Amino acid sequence: MNSREAESYRPALFWFAVVNCVATFLLIGLGGLVTSKGAGMSVPDWPTTYGYNMFLFPMYKWIGGIRYEHSHRLLASVVGMLTTVLAVWLWAQERRKWLHWLGISAFLLVIAQGILGGLRVRWQMDWLGVPHGAVAQTFLVLTASIALFTSRWWMTLEKPAEVPRGLRSHILWVTVLIFIQLLIGATMRHQHAGLAITDFPLAYGKLWPATSPEAIAHYNAIRPADTIGKPITAFQVDLQMVHRCMAYAIFLGVAAAAMLSRKKLGGSDALTKLAFLWLGLLALQIFLGAETIWSNKAADVATAHVMVGALALLTGAMWYLAARRRTYLSDNVGGGSIFIKTAAAKEVKTGV
Repeated sequence: MNSREAESYRPALFWFAVVNCVATFLLIGLGGLVTSKGAGMSVPDWPTTYGYNMFLFPMYKWIGGIRYEHSHRLLASVVGMLTTVLAVWLWAQERRKWLHWLGISAFLLVIAQGILGGLRVRWQMDWLGVPHGAVAQTFLVLTASIALFTSRWWMTLEKPAEVPRGLRSHILWVTVLIFIQLLIGATMRHQHAGLAITDFPLAYGKLWPATSPEAIAHYNAIRPADTIGKPITAFQVDLQMVHRCMAYAIFLGVAAAAMLSRKKLGGSDALTKLAFLWLGLLALQIFLGAETIWSNKAADVATAHVMVGALALLTGAMWYLAARRRTYLSDNVGGGSIFIKTAAAKEVKTGV
């Protein structure tokens, strides 16, 4: 590593960004657990907790759903503080100006996320859970991106290689589909209607269930007595079918990405290995989705489904950014480090 690279890479900053990203991922998991446990409104006030400063709420009162909701609030506060420190750190020490603004963006996004969560409690509006979830996933990708941009790998890539544009575009669009799929899932979860369809892989014994008023009345009549949630509607049945079809389409898209990566980049390439890991995550995600139905939305299974979905989104986003970085360096410095090329150019100019 040359001197300029050594000055640019700050291990402490990188690992702090990683900690922030991991905390954000755990926060999404805890948020999923809050919804799965039906504990979203266990604490009816905000920003206080039953009138207490949230940081001074007595532990002996952490019972039932309050335990999950209050823990979620505390971890959200930790993430907010970490993000604030990260934004200030980037602004004070990072040479790349665009990273300053990414830090500010993360800071503003975490504030918006906190406000959305608070308004959902204050206004008792379940639908705010959907934008709350969307911002959470966006924030996770942003924090992971900052960690990637501050990593040693990003700044000292020694063997850049072009990744075909078609493959990069394919990965990007599949990642966008995963984000949309997560929004559909959040919409389903925050309607608190439980399972709109109680069997899998068929749906009420058919490939696509009927949604006439008579059919919906029949489904509500035959739903198991222990099924969680309110009576279902035709919209909820159709939405769950769209969710299932999107899952299959995404799985095929990721499978194609893995095959294309092996063909275009080779089986030993790191991005090919990441693509096959991505495929494994999607297979696990589909299994967890099925198990969510078979277990009547068991809280641990439903929460795992949320967390693996977030990992799938993150994997696609990081694959795309890594591919863009490799291709940029390959196109601009002919296979060498951008710092090395700059230093070499200065040597030629000065005659050193």
